[in-house]
Amino acid sequence: MHGLETRLRHFLEDLLEPRGRRERRHWARVYVQGLLLDGERKSIEPLASRIPGADVQALRQFVGQSPWAVEEVQRRLAHKVIDLLSEAEVWIIDETSFPKAGRHSVGVARQYCGTLGKIANCQVAVSLHWSSPAASCPLVWRLYLPQAWLEDSARAAEVKLPAGSAYRGKTELAREAIDQALAWELPPLPVLADSAYGNDFSFRQALRERQLQYAVQVEPTTVVWTTDPNLPLPAPTKNKLGRPRRYLPPEALARPQRLEEVARQLPASAWRRVTWRQGSRGAQRSRFVMLKVWAAHGWQQQLHPPRVMEWLLVEWPQDETEPTKYWLAQLGTRPLGLRFGAHRQGPLAQRTGLSRIEGRTRPGPLRRTPVVGLAPPRLPGHHGLCLAPCRAGAP
Repeated sequence: MHGLETRLRHFLEDLLEPRGRRERRHWARVYVQGLLLDGERKSIEPLASRIPGADVQALRQFVGQSPWAVEEVQRRLAHKVIDLLSEAEVWIIDETSFPKAGRHSVGVARQYCGTLGKIANCQVAVSLHWSSPAASCPLVWRLYLPQAWLEDSARAAEVKLPAGSAYRGKTELAREAIDQALAWELPPLPVLADSAYGNDFSFRQALRERQLQYAVQVEPTTVVWTTDPNLPLPAPTKNKLGRPRRYLPPEALARPQRLEEVARQLPASAWRRVTWRQGSRGAQRSRFVMLKVWAAHGWQQQLHPPRVMEWLLVEWPQDETEPTKYWLAQLGTRPLGLRFGAHRQGPLAQRTGLSRIEGRTRPGPLRRTPVVGLAPPRLPGHHGLCLAPCRAGAP
């Protein structure tokens, strides 16, 4: 046990330095120790009861009120993750939900709760994960605030939301998380995301503007062209008045198709059977096809965003009557490896108390999530305490 305490102390030394005064660093260390100890509940009172000399009021003060450089702790933690873990392959954009019984915790609302798999009363955070097939560690968190919270000034003041806070959707929060990681000069990686983000044309466009590769899931209702719509304009007609045409009229283009229609029209010879790993039930395999497409976002409204080629990847298992998954990707020469089974945060959220974030005001979750991230997890291939922080970040 003494050896583990020594390793933990060395691990936390530079991460706790931005907390300033010695007593803050002390209570941060006590709090992390409590997160690592056995016990079903990891909220402050039961946590303090398991540690000799722990003071509930001091811990509440540290988490919710004492001033310390939250973002600097996040930055150091992110770089430590990169230094200590095996080389990651992707960034994953995901959501973490925190079920709640009441209505006073900042951002709580009836919305989809991934933890419970249904609509429920909860908070939701958007997170960016540094991920590989063996491990997944959140680096950045952003707490989602439903519109109703920002429209109720009394409620916003009660939870200490900054004055003038504007609504930001989840895709916007995801872009902020990516920009934060880039500002910290973390090595950029291809971005994976589900259809909640992939369906947003502007999100994919933002990734391209940041020169980030990506593979994101989309819905089968997404409309695309299978031939390049960037055709040359016809020669101007002589003596025709008015400004010259900048874009082709809609009738000059082929009518775009839904992804499901594209997939069903492909011949059987286009599909390839792929095996990606051995699972508990044997080899994991399915049928896939990949082809070039151009997203037709806004074509009916005669919008003209840049029409760039993306790879469409479709999965259609042999025993299914229709395709089951669709992705749009720009990955350069990288292989399309889209399945990362290590990206699971539920068990660790329970173990460290992340699913029981306390504090009704904004500083509570804002401060607690990076502190939870300081609790080193156990990872495959390691015995005892592994000094690599997983599931960390900041709303």
